[in-house]
Amino acid sequence: MSDSNKTNFTNPSTFILLGVPGLQAAHVWISIPFCTMYAIAILGNVAILFIVKMEPSLHEPMYYFLCMLAVTDLVLSTSTLPKMLSIFWFNSREISFSACLTQMYFIHSFFVMESGIFVAMAFDRYVAICHPLRHSTILTNPVVAKIGLALVLRGVIVILPYPFLVRQLPYCRTNIIPNSYCEYIAVVKLACGDTRVSSYYGLFVVLCVRGLDMICIAVSYTQILRAIFSLPTKDARLKTFGTCSSHLCAILTLYIPALFSYLTQQFGHNVPLHFHILIANVYLLVPPMLNPIIYGVRSKQVLDRLLRLFTHKGI
Repeated sequence: MSDSNKTNFTNPSTFILLGVPGLQAAHVWISIPFCTMYAIAILGNVAILFIVKMEPSLHEPMYYFLCMLAVTDLVLSTSTLPKMLSIFWFNSREISFSACLTQMYFIHSFFVMESGIFVAMAFDRYVAICHPLRHSTILTNPVVAKIGLALVLRGVIVILPYPFLVRQLPYCRTNIIPNSYCEYIAVVKLACGDTRVSSYYGLFVVLCVRGLDMICIAVSYTQILRAIFSLPTKDARLKTFGTCSSHLCAILTLYIPALFSYLTQQFGHNVPLHFHILIANVYLLVPPMLNPIIYGVRSKQVLDRLLRLFTHKGI
């Protein structure tokens, strides 16, 4: 394999994923929390989908968006964890060039979709709090379906150039990716040609897509907070804010690790490589695990339905 790493090639047949560089001896131990997070993510998100499907009172826009989020989380975690665990457990580090591009595309496109879903959920909370009498007429089922379709198309189209940009780059240095999955910037850094177009487009996605999403969420919550603080009593303010708390927590679990990972990649040149990789893994694994827990605990309707489900099974 070392010979092929030094040979000029335009499209390598395989890449080598190192897992967590510098911590290979601890891969088995690292796999334990990762596998636990994956199991919780699968069980939690499947439970959310089942509960919303079975409970007619949850057939409303907020929970439809929550189902979209659950599906996105399932795809995000499943596109990375199985290969990651095969590296940790069986030292199965090879991944074909096409499989690497496919994994990269799924990770980034579904992350864009997830970011868009949080914008849709923020809009739902804005309408529910600022225009409660018009909520049912604005966010009808057809409108929710169109929003969902638009979010899927945005994720598919915006990330579509990624595999084409990566495929046309020449790779003449190495085919070793110092990561546990195929991340766009990590693959681009392996190229020996001019990567400016690829890098600029990656920056465009971060700033103009995810950045725009964050601005939309911030604008929505600015209006929501203005409406909350205009309420006459403290109890009314707390009760209304409570309807947004789960959404805010979920936003923080998505954007804070993602932003921290991006900043450490771009500017943390003195940060150890294994720390970069662990943070990059955390931002893919933690939101899918925490989202169903956050919404299950903070949403009384979901929690009640879940408790009834286990109570009936216990009986």
